[in-house]
Amino acid sequence: MHEFEVWAPLPNRVRLHLDGILHPMTRDDAGWWRARVPIEPGSRYGFVLDDDDAIVLPDPRSPRQPDGVHAPSQLDTVDPDAWTDRDWTGRQLAGSVVYELHVGTFTPEGTFDAAVDRLDHLVDLGVGFVQLMPVNAFNGEHNWGYDGVLWYAVHEAYGGPDGLRHLVDACHRRGLGVLLDVVYNHLGPSGNYLDRFGPYLSESANPWGRAVNIDGPSSDEVRRYIIDNALRWMHEFHLDGLRLDAVHALEDRTATHLLEQLSVETHTLSAHLRRPLTLIAESDLNDPVLVTARSGGGYGLDAQWNDDIHHAVHAAVSGERQGYYGDFGSLQGLANTLRQGFFHSGTYSSFRGRLHGRPLDIRRTPASALLAYTCTHDQVGNRAVGDRPGHYLSPGQLAVKAALVLGSPYTPMLFMGEEWGASSPFQFFTSHPEPELARAVAAGRTGEFAQHGWDRADVPDPQDPATFLRSKLNWDERTVDHHAELLDCYRGLIELRSRRTELTDPWLEHLSVEYDEERRWIVLHRGDLHVACNLGPDPVTVPVGGRPLLWWEPPTQDPTGAATVLPGHSFAILDTGRASASDASRVEWN
Repeated sequence: MHEFEVWAPLPNRVRLHLDGILHPMTRDDAGWWRARVPIEPGSRYGFVLDDDDAIVLPDPRSPRQPDGVHAPSQLDTVDPDAWTDRDWTGRQLAGSVVYELHVGTFTPEGTFDAAVDRLDHLVDLGVGFVQLMPVNAFNGEHNWGYDGVLWYAVHEAYGGPDGLRHLVDACHRRGLGVLLDVVYNHLGPSGNYLDRFGPYLSESANPWGRAVNIDGPSSDEVRRYIIDNALRWMHEFHLDGLRLDAVHALEDRTATHLLEQLSVETHTLSAHLRRPLTLIAESDLNDPVLVTARSGGGYGLDAQWNDDIHHAVHAAVSGERQGYYGDFGSLQGLANTLRQGFFHSGTYSSFRGRLHGRPLDIRRTPASALLAYTCTHDQVGNRAVGDRPGHYLSPGQLAVKAALVLGSPYTPMLFMGEEWGASSPFQFFTSHPEPELARAVAAGRTGEFAQHGWDRADVPDPQDPATFLRSKLNWDERTVDHHAELLDCYRGLIELRSRRTELTDPWLEHLSVEYDEERRWIVLHRGDLHVACNLGPDPVTVPVGGRPLLWWEPPTQDPTGAATVLPGHSFAILDTGRASASDASRVEWN
């Protein structure tokens, strides 16, 4: 016997549809309907609302959708011997490097099992966490994952729930933590039946459609739907944390914000499981309240993405100034952002046309609570043709960007393939089966890019299968030419970061930055280590000496040893401390 239940306060009658047979369900005062019936392995079930016998809707909390998001649901049967990570004690975010990947394009096969075969590369690279782009159930075969409609189910084309368990287990065996990107601010346009069951959606909208009802009438159960989902990933799938998509789009006017409630319950689960669980927010608000401890009046999340660091680094190195890069580009702006965490901290944003952000208290908030990166799925995929920085920057410029991020006090995050300057783009792709929706998505995407100045003719059709296939990584190239040299550079930077405490020191009070705007050099002083970068094309002399430990293009030093000459578009990490045996080796490229 199995008890089926569903929260459905809107319909007057709900029946369970199990393998073609309808069963009556009983409602309680809170709007929950229940039925206890025998079930066979592999049975399909769904719910019939009111008298519409022709439509069987999937379970809003469906654990599996083997036939797609429009079809009936299936229970998820877990093999008790599936897990081998009983000794896994978790990993903390501070001091680690995060690696973001999209399961469908990470490998040619595009599955969880295929991703397992590439984990040793990540271990060799030195990362600590794998961060998966969303894997919840969405309509179609391939998608970025942000169009999910059944949040509890795992996309079948990737390998379903068994495949995800296999990947997480394999990561833990190798010492890798696993984070999952989850989307609670909207639902996808195809396969979303939640509003037929209850008031899951509000009347307000965000850029992706109707917002989720987390503070209106009957929102308590909607909040429970979200938090139970988050806890399920970490408990039942052994995940080590979540990346919360676009939390600025969560409209919550209650006294206890949904994010604070999630933080409290995640800490409770962490204590029960006796391992760290990490919550990372994506937010464009530049509001430290997200990562401020609850004792200090904040929400108590562990970290948040920091686009300001990306924009400051990218604009300074690349020279791009379009769109939201308009305020960035100077070395003064880069230095200030590195020193204080946010570029906009109560300052005027020309892109937004208003004041933006709030200062970070650098004495109380460690820099490790902010993720820094040279690119992400957004910063690549939201360019018209999905071109990576390696498509328009030199290997030296890519190395400088890597040194600024991996040499900073922040938690570094890489986007798949970045470490070898992957030649494949990462383009926006969908596979909506409905022709009208497919046309609308393609037209909307083209129009959005046109508003940012890109030529409409350059924008690839997201529905064209070739757009998806072009976005798959080419693993063969990582061992040849400048790709191999850049990969060695990333390995060296991550290895040095793991070896020297100066580079993982998260306190911004301990960081000082020097720069020369005209000569285009900048130096991050990290205790005895000094990350010196030349962002210009010509050699420059930086006023810092010491033993070169790592570099891109060999530096030279003046006779006094008090200054170092860096070739164009290069970096060097210099050590002014006392030599030790562990520092005897050094790595060079080119």
